[in-house]
Formats: sequence, C-alpha cells, structure tokens
Amino acid sequence: MTDVEVTPGSQAALREANRRRVVEALREAGTLTQAEIARTTGLSAASVSNIVRDLRTAGTVSVRGTSSNGRRARAVTLRRASGAVAAVDFGNSRITVAVGDTDGRTLVRESIPYDVAADPAKGVRRAVWLLETVLAGARLDLSSVLGVCAAVPGPVDVRTGEVGAITSMPAWAGARPAELLGARLGVPVQAENDANLAAQAEAAEGAGRGVQHLVYVRLSKGVGAGIMVEGRLFRGAGGTAGEIGHIGLDERGQVCRCGNRGCLETLVGAPYLMDMVPTQGAPGAPRDLDGLIGAAEQGDPGARRILSEAGSALGRGVAVLVNAFNPEMVLVGGELAGAGERLMEPCRRSLELGALGSALRDLRIEPGALGENAVIRGALRAAAAAVPAV
Repeated sequence: MTDVEVTPGSQAALREANRRRVVEALREAGTLTQAEIARTTGLSAASVSNIVRDLRTAGTVSVRGTSSNGRRARAVTLRRASGAVAAVDFGNSRITVAVGDTDGRTLVRESIPYDVAADPAKGVRRAVWLLETVLAGARLDLSSVLGVCAAVPGPVDVRTGEVGAITSMPAWAGARPAELLGARLGVPVQAENDANLAAQAEAAEGAGRGVQHLVYVRLSKGVGAGIMVEGRLFRGAGGTAGEIGHIGLDERGQVCRCGNRGCLETLVGAPYLMDMVPTQGAPGAPRDLDGLIGAAEQGDPGARRILSEAGSALGRGVAVLVNAFNPEMVLVGGELAGAGERLMEPCRRSLELGALGSALRDLRIEPGALGENAVIRGALRAAAAAVPAV
C-alpha cells in the first residue's frame, strides 16, 4: 500500500475504511446478502457491490445466489482459514467445552460437574484438561485450534479482560481467564460475559433471528442480560452493561452480594429462591432449581408461590430495561427459564404494569430457543468470528 493510499481523507483511505466496515459486518454475522450489508453498514448498494467484487477477487469472501423476500439475492460469506475453534463455558459448578469449525458449527461438546467458583486457576486447569480430552476424542490436535472463547458469569472489562467484582463467582473477581487459558493453550483466547454470548447466539440462530433490538435475560445463580442494539452487542463503557441483577426493587429487602438492598437478584437468583423453600433440608425437599421447578409441576404450593413471585419480580426488572432500551424482543434463558409459564405468566403481568404502553406495543417476551446451548453456541460463534479472514 502506498503513502497516497493511506493519506487521511483521500478516496483510497475512504475505500479502505468502507472495506473494513463490510468485513467487520461479515465477521460478526457470518453470511449476509448484499442488501443486508448495505443496511448494516449504511453504505450504498453500489458501494457494497464494488467492495464485494474486490473482496471476491482477492479471495476474502465467497458469493452464492440465494433469495430474499422472494427476490434473487447474492449471499456473501467471509472465508476463514481452515481449522477448528473452541469454546469454554465456566458455570458456577460445571465446565462445558465445545469444538467447532471456523464457521461456528459444533463438532463435539462435553460437560462435567466441577466447583468452578472456588478457584479460577484450578478451574482453568480443569478446562484445559477437558478441552484436550475432547480434542483427543475427536482426533484433533491442539495445533488445529485457531481461537478460543471463554464464557464467564460476570462482567468482563473490555480494556483489561478482568472479571468484575460483581460476578456470581467472587473468587474470580480480578481474574483474567483469557490470559490464563491463553498461557496454557498457546492460542488466541478471548473472554466474554455469558449472557452477552447467549444474546448473540439467539440473535444469530435462535428466537431472535432478524431482531435488531433484543434483550436476553439469563437467570441462574446470578441474573444478567445481553443487550443488542441495532443488531450489535451493547457492552457499555467498561463492559458492565446488562448487569440487571443489581437493579434495586426493594429498599427494605435482603442485602445483595453487591452491597445494596433488594436487588432483582435477591428476588430471582437461585440461592435466594432456594432459601425460601419452607421444607429445605427435609427428605424429598427441592435441593436445586430443577427440583424446585419439578415440585411446582407436581403441585407443591410453596414451590408454585416461589416461582410466581420470582416471575413478578422479573417483570418489574425487565420493565426498567424495556423503558430504557425499547427492544423488539425480550428472551428469557438460564436454569430458571425451565419453569416455563409458571415464571413467564406473572412476569408478563408485572411487565405490563411497569412498562410504558408505547414500549410494550411491539414487544415480544418469550423463552429463548437455544436453551442450555445458548452460551456455548455464542462462544463458538465468537471464537469463529475472531479467526482472521483468508
């Protein structure tokens, strides 16, 4: 590239900037029609056509005929280096690993129980062992892995890669999982909040396909949300956007682990819900969220009351997000989403009371489509998206 081509403000510099916008849009979405590229980047159809032609000539993208809204279209896909990518989901008490191709398709997936929350260094070592075991079983060598994405249940600082202090795994506060994994694996690693990854997966291949403004709420030990604005993940200035578990709903409520009182998490988070079980410790009493949901399905009045009140609290918290971001869709996932309508019906009632009528007009709220696979699918897609184009 000559000095003239990179001169700020020159036509060549503008073309290069537009080219990068197109590549970045394809890197995030995988495959787009030329019309979708134009809408995503704000470029004219003619500019997109010229850029795609140049990228195709350079071997950076592949183009195939398709249809969109009944009309012929050209689908553009970013070509990636051949190899594999991997994802690691660090849950509080479980590690899940998946290996996929560079298009983000899952090849193999494995999950094991483990006390991840106790120690980040030990959790990382166990994750490396599991990944190496999965790769060996799939007859793949670590050298074929081009990138890894790690999911963690807490905010990740976009500048340092550190896990924030309000994670549901306090021992992980300040840890840098991408750095720890990268040092052991010798491959590029990125770390991301689990709800953010689930939101991206649902937007790309789940219930949120085609939705530009989406909120994904993940309910487990902690409570978090992934927020998509105009089809892009919204992280905030430092990566803490979506930490809705710490929306204050009751100033006289329980003290939350963040130090405030009556946070949404104290009304919906798994530990708090289990503390409400009136028969806890008794033979046959629910011991976890699955047990609580099962008891409600079998008619236990205490379990039903707990889930109903959790749904009402969730609706009040979601109303804050709906009023602030005016999304088209809210998806609910995580362990507690398994309660189905016992959670969702009181959530909708409460949401209708707390959200603006104009914000509710075009809003859909429903369970996510990818279930327990949402986080690992999002992590695989993120790992694949970070692989450099050919």
